[in-house]
Amino acid sequence: AALPDSLLESELFGHEKGAFTGADRARIGRFEQAAGGTLFLDEIGDISSATQAKLLRVLQEKSFERLGSNASIKVDVRIISATNKDLRKAVREGEFREDLYYRLNVMIIQVPPLRDRLEDVPLLAAHFIKRYAERFNKDISGIDAEAVHLLGKQTWPGNVRQLENVIERAVILEKTDTVQVNTVSRCLPPSDETSFRYFVYDGVPFQKAKKDLVDRFERDYITRMLEKHRGKIVDAAREAEIDYKNFCEKMKRYQLSKWDFKE
Repeated sequence: AALPDSLLESELFGHEKGAFTGADRARIGRFEQAAGGTLFLDEIGDISSATQAKLLRVLQEKSFERLGSNASIKVDVRIISATNKDLRKAVREGEFREDLYYRLNVMIIQVPPLRDRLEDVPLLAAHFIKRYAERFNKDISGIDAEAVHLLGKQTWPGNVRQLENVIERAVILEKTDTVQVNTVSRCLPPSDETSFRYFVYDGVPFQKAKKDLVDRFERDYITRMLEKHRGKIVDAAREAEIDYKNFCEKMKRYQLSKWDFKE
């Protein structure tokens, strides 16, 4: 939903050759691909009013046109959507169509933030360790108890996405067959005295410890700016008085995504 309207609509509905600049060939969209099945639309609260209107029409009439075409395509698709916004508030404030809201609002499943279900952290951590160990061909089969304890002490403003990114980094950095607490600590912004202690007193040579602590300060600072501005990079970079391009390079270096902070 962060895509420009033309690209998002192309993704959803497809397009004909020449429908817009760069459309050098026709392609089918997600609705056609999902015909007779289920289509998941993430961040539904972020789509523009124009795209909301087109989506509503598909739900009402079960038909649409590809970009650049007048030919109507019939489709029968079940929609599952997700958002981190209060859509009822968005409707009241005129930011989200009321008719579309009630079309989508057949059944609501409220997923509580990760901080309210910390008992899920060990299971999620194990799941992500298995996924990324396979992806990066690492011989890692588990996580030690201290590392699980440290993960359980975090507030996780970015919810499961943030935990997944932490575990992905930890798997990349880990040199043993079990994710260790010091590895996890290096992947987290320092949140308390305990995590700082885990990091500093682990037999790390002075110069390496100094470099790693500077890196942790940068990662923590960038993280807190993104938390404050809910993932809005332009606003975060402006307050930090860091050039936008430089800010983005630091985000890439520390594997930070704006989506981790859009709560």
